[in-house]
Amino acid sequence: MNKIRITKQFSFETGHALYGYDGKCKNVHGHSYKLSVTVIGTPITDSINVKYGMVIDFSDLKKIVREEIVDLFDHATVFNQNTPHVELANELKNRGHHVILVNYQPTSENMVIDFAEKIKSRLPKEILLHSLKLQETESSFAEWYASDNV
Repeated sequence: MNKIRITKQFSFETGHALYGYDGKCKNVHGHSYKLSVTVIGTPITDSINVKYGMVIDFSDLKKIVREEIVDLFDHATVFNQNTPHVELANELKNRGHHVILVNYQPTSENMVIDFAEKIKSRLPKEILLHSLKLQETESSFAEWYASDNV
C-alpha cells in the first residue's frame, strides 16, 4: 500500500508576550500565524466508501484543527500561566478580552509542540501526524516532525 501525505494550511491572528525575554518580544505583540498540518496514511481502497481514494477528507482535518487550535487561538492573547503576566491576563479577561493561559513560554517552538499533541489526540488511528509548520512571520517558523519525536 502506498503511503500518502496530505497538507492543509490554516491562518490565525494571535498575540503573546515572552516574560523574561531580553528583546522586544517581552512586550505584548501579535502575529499573523500560518499553520501547515501534514498527515500521512493510506488512501481508502473501498470503492463503496464515500471517502474512497482519500487519506482523510480535508474537511475532517479542517474540523479537527479548527476546533483544537484555530478557533481557540484566533484573536486571543497567550501568556505563560506561571509568570506575572497572569495579572495582566486577568485584567484583560475582566475587560472582555480572549486570553489563553498556557503552561509554557508561548514561543513558536512550544506552541507547535502543543498543537502537535492536540491534533494527534483527535486523528483517526490509521492516520498519523507527519509534521507541522508554524510560521510566525514571513521569514520565521518552527517545525515539528513525528520522525524527530519517536
